Amino acid sequence: MDPISLIGAFSVLAAGLCISIGGISAGFGEGNAAASALQAIAQQPDEAGTITRTLFVSMAMVESTAIYSFVITILILYFNPFWETAVAMASK
Repeated sequence: MDPISLIGAFSVLAAGLCISIGGISAGFGEGNAAASALQAIAQQPDEAGTITRTLFVSMAMVESTAIYSFVITILILYFNPFWETAVAMASK
């Protein structure tokens, strides 16, 4: 297998692992935060507004992990510096 094919295959594999791990971990984190917030609201219904506000802030922070992994995936797929180097070396 030539180096260009290997770089392309490993780039797609790395991008797939990055987005899947980032998405799954964000999903588990959001589910855990929601479950904890529901449990806290069940124990103290008078503080539901404060708990809900804190929940939304924490959900945004957890979701940023998935967004960062998406950005890294796009960088791996479309702006891969190894790909340009391999193409330049292959054309020599």
